Amino acid sequence: MAMIRRDFLKQTTYTASSLIVGNSYSRAADTMRPNIVWIIAEDLCPDLGCYGNTLVHTPNIDRLAGEGVRFTNAFTTAPVCSASRSAFNTGMYQTSIDVHHHRSHRQDGYRLPEDVHLITDYFRRAGYFTCNVKDVTPSVKGTQKTDYNFSVEKPFDGTDWNQRKEGQPFYVQINFPEAHRDFKRAKEHPVDPDKVDIPPYYPDHPLTRRDWADYLDTIGFLDEKVGAVLNRLENEGLAENTIVFFFGDHGRCHVRGKQWLYDEGIHIPLLVRRPGTLAAGSVRDDLISAIDLAPASLIIAGVEVPENMEGQDFLSSSAPKREFIIAARDRCDETVDRIRCVRTPRWKYIRNFMPNRPYSQLNRYKECQYPVLRLMRRLHEQGKLTPAQERFMAEARPMEELYDLQNDPHEIHNLAVSHEHAAVLKEMRMILDRWIVETGDQGEIPEDPAIAKQFEAEMMKLYDQKIKEHDRKENRE
Repeated sequence: MAMIRRDFLKQTTYTASSLIVGNSYSRAADTMRPNIVWIIAEDLCPDLGCYGNTLVHTPNIDRLAGEGVRFTNAFTTAPVCSASRSAFNTGMYQTSIDVHHHRSHRQDGYRLPEDVHLITDYFRRAGYFTCNVKDVTPSVKGTQKTDYNFSVEKPFDGTDWNQRKEGQPFYVQINFPEAHRDFKRAKEHPVDPDKVDIPPYYPDHPLTRRDWADYLDTIGFLDEKVGAVLNRLENEGLAENTIVFFFGDHGRCHVRGKQWLYDEGIHIPLLVRRPGTLAAGSVRDDLISAIDLAPASLIIAGVEVPENMEGQDFLSSSAPKREFIIAARDRCDETVDRIRCVRTPRWKYIRNFMPNRPYSQLNRYKECQYPVLRLMRRLHEQGKLTPAQERFMAEARPMEELYDLQNDPHEIHNLAVSHEHAAVLKEMRMILDRWIVETGDQGEIPEDPAIAKQFEAEMMKLYDQKIKEHDRKENRE
């Protein structure tokens, strides 16, 4: 299967033998090898000043973009944290390694296939110190989030790069939760709800504007933490020999974002700073998948990329560009579903394998955390939604969706039934069909229904009382 997969992924996979230095190093050479830092933000689309958002206050992240490369078309392989993180931490599609259901395998002891490993395993074998940072400074904390859908005994060596041996290079992850709900309003540089740009598929309502402004406010707190990381690297004299990656684990925590394969769910910011190598302030528009982060990081460190790894290097000038990215959504919490998408620079194709299920099928987490979802339900009952907004309230979904992103960036007008676009639809179908077979998409195998029932019981315990409180409040209003 690995070789078959490799043949299919030639358009997206780069064998960097010419750049690989090997895995044997002397300790004297350690100080010459670059350090690598991944700053991972939760639930974040490219809603930053450096991406053109004039309302959000992100001077530190904008500075990082000005000192490195800003990628405009980076996407995760899943629109939810555990599946996405399981993928980009292994360089493999979550669907290839049976970690595609959200927070699956938490209690059954499931381990990765023998030929699949965490990125930290590769770095550790090459002599790197690996850590998931707990304290950036005494006042700035990382969450140390992993959220893998598999069991692993020692994903990291420590909790801070200062625990390494003298001169030892390090690979670091720093996880920040700010853009995840609940949002936090800013006292300094608050975003004016009246000025936010609401996508047309959401109702232009004071509640929507307030919720969106709160999300943008929260990003300002994230920016402060990113600044603390950059400042610490500089103060410790590490900045010049450290490559910094900043990216989101998936898209926004909004109604049609997180858990969905529209761009709002999978489009992420990606900034890479490599002093002296990558042109400062440059912008690249080529397609990047989050599973590409692992091989690109390994190659920077001179570590050989495994033959079966499905990601590709994207930083080398000789690396071929992707023609498309693919993302997948499966069960999220208690909500059973299966959706796949293919995205090119212009087109988005979505296949709903369970079209009989509504867009807004019950998900207790969303019922409590997404005020705009409840608002849309009320406005739907009152007949006050526009056609673009009403669509999310439909009882069923089309089997296929096709969007012209050049002319319809909000993915509103489904062209799958358009004769004019039949050739595009056919091509996108073929890409997905081939990917499913040749990467071994395990979403084809139904999950044990008892597992979904177990998650439903857990979510009921967590959220049913809160849902009742929401209902009582809305009835009073």
